Amino acid sequence: MKPRILLGGLFHETHTFLPAPTRWADFTVTRDAALLAKAGDESPVAGFLEAAARHGWEVVPTVDARATPSGPVEDEAFEQFWREFEARARPALAAGVDAIFLVLHGALATRRWEDGEGELLARVRALPGATDRPIFGVLDLHGNISARTCALANGLVAYRENPHTDAKQAAVRAAGLLHRCLTTGRVPRMAWCRVPVLWAPPGTGTQSDPMQALARLAREAEAGEPGLWAYNVMAGFSFADTAETGVTLSVVTDPDFAGARRVLAAGAALAWERRAQGAVSYPPVDEVLARLGPEPAGPVLLVEPADNIGGGAPGDGTGVLRAMLRHGVRRGLVALNDPAAVQQLAAVALGGTMRLAIGGRGWARDPGPVELELELVARSDGEFDLEDAHSHLASMSGTHIAMGPCAVVRHAGLTILLTSRKTPPFDLGQFRSQGIEPRAFALIGVKAAVAHRQAYDPIAAASYLVDTPGPCSSNLATFPYQRLRRPVYPLDPVTAPDMIFT
Repeated sequence: MKPRILLGGLFHETHTFLPAPTRWADFTVTRDAALLAKAGDESPVAGFLEAAARHGWEVVPTVDARATPSGPVEDEAFEQFWREFEARARPALAAGVDAIFLVLHGALATRRWEDGEGELLARVRALPGATDRPIFGVLDLHGNISARTCALANGLVAYRENPHTDAKQAAVRAAGLLHRCLTTGRVPRMAWCRVPVLWAPPGTGTQSDPMQALARLAREAEAGEPGLWAYNVMAGFSFADTAETGVTLSVVTDPDFAGARRVLAAGAALAWERRAQGAVSYPPVDEVLARLGPEPAGPVLLVEPADNIGGGAPGDGTGVLRAMLRHGVRRGLVALNDPAAVQQLAAVALGGTMRLAIGGRGWARDPGPVELELELVARSDGEFDLEDAHSHLASMSGTHIAMGPCAVVRHAGLTILLTSRKTPPFDLGQFRSQGIEPRAFALIGVKAAVAHRQAYDPIAAASYLVDTPGPCSSNLATFPYQRLRRPVYPLDPVTAPDMIFT
């Protein structure tokens, strides 16, 4: 008889300092048989389905909900997900399942539940028929994972790469561990450690230290410890005010493995030793543009982490746009999320002009909209398929992306893509689908921190992180943390780190 695996997912990276909440309507929700149809879209769900087919499992689909990183999830949105999941899970569990597989992020928070994944797992465990079922799943490496989450699960596996080119493969690995559990009868457990360190997103790329060194330690431990099934290095998501925000490590082990604390302690010591390598600073955008001039040999990237869409920022910050205007940039390219501007341009014929205020509305401390005389070059429905199926964006949304209605406009030496739905700049198809070839530009503004690199590094002549106003600033001391467990580096003078283990 085929093993029956219950499948569900809840995916959100929550920026708790943003005022606007994330509503249920902001989630893309896939239910029942439609969840099985995600096979082949290169998402973590697709990775699980691919593995399930190979292992001969019967997949029992429930509901998958995912939203772009943004403000706190409304309590009612969380409850709506739970109602839908529970309504499907209860009869499936009553009929009997062999295990549960969940596609999660790890940094979901509501006003009431700061540890969204821990609350979800506790509710799943309380369902009749789920108490003793193995729970496996997949996590984003930017999760703020709690001890509670690890105590309630058996085999959560995190992405290893940032940019997240391996999100689908992480789900395949997690499913492989589940297969090992079902075929051997050995049900693993998880152990956890918190390191008192915060790294802003620019410091969490896995192509450089500290994450590269930590990943190497984890892989060596997996290879050298027979009872160690998986070793997760979680960089954390620093824009969340929760007790467990920051760097955490976790392992999936044999139930009788005695070395969990030892291997976790080695990783914790290395993370603390390398803590300063994750504290990245960068100059103001005007300083960089003053050195580059108005038309360098490009494309040169101006990467602004403070308006990092992948970190929850609104994607309409005007910092780079204003700087390009001040410095008279020629052949400059930027994208702004501004549905109101797109709607106003609907009345303009192609080639026509309109004076319009764009951007600067999504964050209270932005200087505000920029009023420009704009020529309408193109408009579209904003839909495109990823050029790179391994794009970081596939981990969030699959391979088909919807930016909402879009307009391409020009002002002096600048080309501006206006979208109606904020879209992280993780794939060149975003511009090429709108008739824009990024290679043709001298300077490109990129609202990201690390995840753009898979797409943009191959075409870039140079790349600079630049400081602009925005809610994802790497100056973490500017955020009013209230719930965060203190002391923590770099906010506090920590000399003897308090590592917490389970």
